[in-house]
Amino acid sequence: MRYLPLTEADRRSMLATIGVPSVDSLFRDVPEAARLSAPIEGLAPHAGEMEVERMIAAMAAKNISAGSVPSFLGAGAYRHHVPASVDHLIQRGEFLTSYTPYQPEVTQGTLQYLFEFQTQVALITGMDVANASLYDGATSCAEAVMMANRVTRRGKAVLSGGLHPHYRDVTSTNARFHGFEVVAAPADPKGDEDLLALIDDKTSCVVVQNPGFFGQVRDLTDLAAAVHAKGALLIVAVAEVVSLGLLTPPGEMGADIVVAEGQSIGNSLNFGGPYVGLFATRDKYVRHMPGRLTGQTVDAEGRRGWVLTLSTREQHIRREKATSNICTNSGLCALAFTIHMSLLGEEGFKRLARLNHAKAVQLADRLDGLKGVDVVSDSFFNEFTVRLKKPASKVVNKLAKHGILGGVPVSRLHPGDESLTDLMLVTATETNTDGDMEALAHGLKEALS
Repeated sequence: MRYLPLTEADRRSMLATIGVPSVDSLFRDVPEAARLSAPIEGLAPHAGEMEVERMIAAMAAKNISAGSVPSFLGAGAYRHHVPASVDHLIQRGEFLTSYTPYQPEVTQGTLQYLFEFQTQVALITGMDVANASLYDGATSCAEAVMMANRVTRRGKAVLSGGLHPHYRDVTSTNARFHGFEVVAAPADPKGDEDLLALIDDKTSCVVVQNPGFFGQVRDLTDLAAAVHAKGALLIVAVAEVVSLGLLTPPGEMGADIVVAEGQSIGNSLNFGGPYVGLFATRDKYVRHMPGRLTGQTVDAEGRRGWVLTLSTREQHIRREKATSNICTNSGLCALAFTIHMSLLGEEGFKRLARLNHAKAVQLADRLDGLKGVDVVSDSFFNEFTVRLKKPASKVVNKLAKHGILGGVPVSRLHPGDESLTDLMLVTATETNTDGDMEALAHGLKEALS
């Protein structure tokens, strides 16, 4: 039988039941400026499947994928080699179609890999405990700030000028609706900001990124001690998780909460997602932690098993008492992370990190000798900032026309700040060849001439 969702009489009955006069009234919270006043120009009201497929394929062909040309893009989304076995394994039916492990008796496999994921995250961050993932790094950052507010019973977060703008903006949006204050320091390309001057007795946390948005690698030990002396928590964000294979883990530098974007391990770029948020903290704060936590247990017969524990989420308790309204995790992306990390092992993860850093040093040395190019970052992992003699956005566009994805103009993520228009973020990973670097150097020489 053909499926017809409802008739006009059905609509009237449903609207009367919920007490609204029209369907449009259901969208009253959407600003008028955000609503369509007419059909989208150039978009057919309906079309056949094959026609739509052909149309969308033509649109997609206009994209330049990072894997098809020399690419030096970064700024929170990084191209790394993902072994083919990762994608093969996550597409097995028992993984691909599983939803949520509410029933441990039938989801032991899912719970086990989530437990292993948590263990890996805790190890690389240097923290005591990690949850079973959040949506992405930016979401994790916002949740960390709200957690710090609960722990300290304060309501002011200080954000570093080296924090990724997406992380800052998501946190600020949450602040607007959850009623806490955000003080964001100005953009800090040189890494010489004084965050302690912004802390007072209302400050719940200080959020810093390492490596910073502009590339700087920092020793956060002294900052952690100073923040703790003020009664606040230190939150460390890591946009490039591969860096944890080489740098001192945030936990060893005194971080109270560590958040990270896990996309680099096991997850390709995919033109913007999906990603996986990492979240780790210290044992004493575990009951304030958002999201899911998988724990190890023993069943009635003494056999090792896994269960969800401390699930203080809105689905399990009263909404107003929940630590978070995030009701799920990025399970499949977390599995991809776990498989890739397991394939690498500890030594492989460290070697990957060393290779990334070596590639970035090689590229920085090559670019620093070019006329009109100045490497700003005095320390970095695999991403650094260069200052160009022309607006970076124009240079990037010229490079793209010649089949080179040269980097990310800082102005794209910090719009309106004229002092940043000549800055460009450049990233080198294990995927970049010597030929790629020469192509970028040659392209920059031409674009800046």
